[in-house]
Amino acid sequence: MTSSGSAERTLVLIKPDGVRRRLVSEILGRFERKGLGIDALALRRIDDRFADQHYADHLAAPFYPGLRAFMTSGPLVALVLSGDDVVRMVRGMVGATDGRRAVPGTIRGDFATSGRENLVHAADSADGARREIALWFPDLD
Repeated sequence: MTSSGSAERTLVLIKPDGVRRRLVSEILGRFERKGLGIDALALRRIDDRFADQHYADHLAAPFYPGLRAFMTSGPLVALVLSGDDVVRMVRGMVGATDGRRAVPGTIRGDFATSGRENLVHAADSADGARREIALWFPDLD
């Protein structure tokens, strides 16, 4: 764990497909080489209830049952990254949600092969990041 000082923070999840495909060090390395701080990191498995809390805005979406099944299918890595403008920066590094359409050079563009199993989740805004960090790392100061 490192200290982020006054830098912005964001939450990233390396999803079960990223863990299963042994891409954790590759994905973490990209963030580290960019100069972002890792303020927290945990290998976890989540249940349906926790997935529902994380994806509360999507509970009624037709795609959500499949997403929940995927996110609870195996271990994932949750991490908090910090740096200047980190939410925007990480979203750019991650790439388009549908990995089949993501630009090469992004994490999804280089490694994802589907829309749902797209390797990573990244908070979509500073407010979203604060909410997600509080859920995943409630003791992080």
